Amino acid sequence: MVSHHGRNWTAKWWTQNENPGATTVWADAGACTGGVFDFVISEAEFNEIFPDRDPFYTYQGLIDALHAYPRFANTGTEQTRSREAAAFLTHADFESVGLQYVKEINEANYWIKCDYSQPFGCPAGQSAYYGRGPIMFSWNFNYKAAGDALGLDLLNDPWLVERDPSVAWQTALWYWNTQNGPGTMTSHEAMVGGAGFGETIRSLNGSLECNGGNPTSVQARVAEYEHITDVIGVNPGSGLTC
Repeated sequence: MVSHHGRNWTAKWWTQNENPGATTVWADAGACTGGVFDFVISEAEFNEIFPDRDPFYTYQGLIDALHAYPRFANTGTEQTRSREAAAFLTHADFESVGLQYVKEINEANYWIKCDYSQPFGCPAGQSAYYGRGPIMFSWNFNYKAAGDALGLDLLNDPWLVERDPSVAWQTALWYWNTQNGPGTMTSHEAMVGGAGFGETIRSLNGSLECNGGNPTSVQARVAEYEHITDVIGVNPGSGLTC
């Protein structure tokens, strides 16, 4: 038995060099119970922020996912940690409409999120890599990269993101903590380094919203960020727009 990215795994037979969750040799034995994170947002505050969320999005699923990226909302002062958590939940709120949607609504988009130019292709099928989870995680290359990082075979089983709340949150945290997107820094770096909330918008959507791309959308995100920081009792800081 091993612990890997916040979950316990039991090997069904002898194995070497196979990441837990990536192959059928490993049986999932549940979330780790030790090393509980003192997350800066309480369950009561989470419930207040997302009063109409889909039952799929559990607070415990988020807490379990934090083990994958222990520096998230756990770096710097309490104010910095709180602002990062608020920023992350702001984008989750915005992308999934208050956590009401587990997968994207427009099925016409399903077929265009498979890049066959990638050497690994789309083994789960051309229409399998649509948006799922808090930030509507999509595209086969993202499923491959996140799965490799998290020790999960998301390329072959992208539906895991809509079956397991912890995995859904983990994919969002993977992007937040490791990907610049169209920006110049990760969202984690933006919040702990003092660049501010505006740079997290750039890392998610770049010129689609920033630099005059869609100022209405930017202001809507800022308004929600200010609402969430108000709920948890922290000043939103500077650098709010992009």
